[in-house]
Amino acid sequence: MIFEWQAPLWQRAVDRAERMPHALLFAGPAGGGKRVFAEALAARVLCASPGPDGHACGVCEDCLWRQAGNHPDLLRVVPEADQEERGEGAAEKPEGGKAASRQIVIEQIRDLQQVLTTGGHRGSQRVVIVDPAEAMNVFTANALLKLLEEPTTNVQFLLVSSSPKRLLPTIRSRCQTWAFSRPPAMAAARWLAERQVADAEALLAFSGGMPLAASELAEGGGAAALRRFVADVSAMPAKAPLRLAGEWDSWLKSKDAQSSGLDMATLTGWMQRWVADLVSLRLGGPVRFFPTRLSALQAIADRLSVNTALGCYNDITQSRRVAQHPLNARLFLEDMLLRYARSIQATATTVRR
Repeated sequence: MIFEWQAPLWQRAVDRAERMPHALLFAGPAGGGKRVFAEALAARVLCASPGPDGHACGVCEDCLWRQAGNHPDLLRVVPEADQEERGEGAAEKPEGGKAASRQIVIEQIRDLQQVLTTGGHRGSQRVVIVDPAEAMNVFTANALLKLLEEPTTNVQFLLVSSSPKRLLPTIRSRCQTWAFSRPPAMAAARWLAERQVADAEALLAFSGGMPLAASELAEGGGAAALRRFVADVSAMPAKAPLRLAGEWDSWLKSKDAQSSGLDMATLTGWMQRWVADLVSLRLGGPVRFFPTRLSALQAIADRLSVNTALGCYNDITQSRRVAQHPLNARLFLEDMLLRYARSIQATATTVRR
C-alpha cells in the first residue's frame, strides 16, 4: 500500500495504466516513500486482476509469487549492500572479506540485459526496479541507457532516485520524471503518531520533514546515536576536539554504531546539519534541524560573524565529500572537529548581516 501523501501520484498511475511510458523516474528527497510506491506500482503491473482502487489484489498467483519474493518477472537492480540490508538472498562473507558494494555494478546490468532477451514468464509484462538509480557509475549508467534507448517489449522500468541530478542527462531524458515532494507536515506527523514514534517532532525536524527517515532513525537505534552526537557537539569547545575525535573513532567501530547504520558519512552529515542551523541563525533565519537545541545553537551563533559561520559550513561540506572513504578515519575526525572548534571559539568583533 502507498502512503496518504502519495494519493495524487497513485491516481495518476491508475489513470495512465494503459498508456504508461516504458521508463519512469521517481525523484524526490529520501525518506518520503518512493521505494514503497515503486513496489506498489510493480505489484499492480504484475497483478492479474487489480482492485477498483488500482492496487494489486494480493490473492492471484502473480501476487502470491511476488509476496513470496520469487516472481520471475519482477527484477530488482540494487547495490549488494542494500540486498543484505533487505535480506534478499545475500551470501555470507568470510570474516575479513570484502565489504558489500554500495554501487550498482555493470555486471548487474549485463545480467539484466541477458534476462530481458528472453520472454516473460507468461509472455506478459515485466518490471525492472533500479534503486537507487544514482548508485550507478558512468559505465553502468551507459549500459542501462542502451536498454532504455531500445526498450524490450512489455518491460516497465522504474528508476528511484533521491539525487536525480547525479544521473546522466541521457538517462533522465529517456524517462518520464515523477516528482515526489516533501509530504505535508500534518500528514507526516500523523503517520508518525500512528506508529507511536518517540520524539517524533524532533526526529521529523532533523529528517527535513521526511517521515520514513524519522521512523528509521527511531526504530534502528539512530535516535540514541543522534542524542549522543548532540550532547558531544554541544559540549565543545569545553571538550577538546582531539579527545572527542578519539571517542568518535571508537564509537564508529562499535557494535552499537554498526547495528544502527552509523558510519562516517552519516556522522559528517549530522555535523553539516548542525552547522547549517548555526548559519541560519546567524543570518536571522530559523533553526531547521535541531529546534530542541535552539538555546545552545543561539549561544554559539551569537559569537560568530557571518563570514566565520559560512566558512565553517564550507569546511564541513568539503569534509563530507570525502567522508565515505577517508584515508585515515581518526585524522579525518580530528581535522573536522578542529576546524569546527576554531570557528566557534572565534569571537566576532564585527557583526555582518
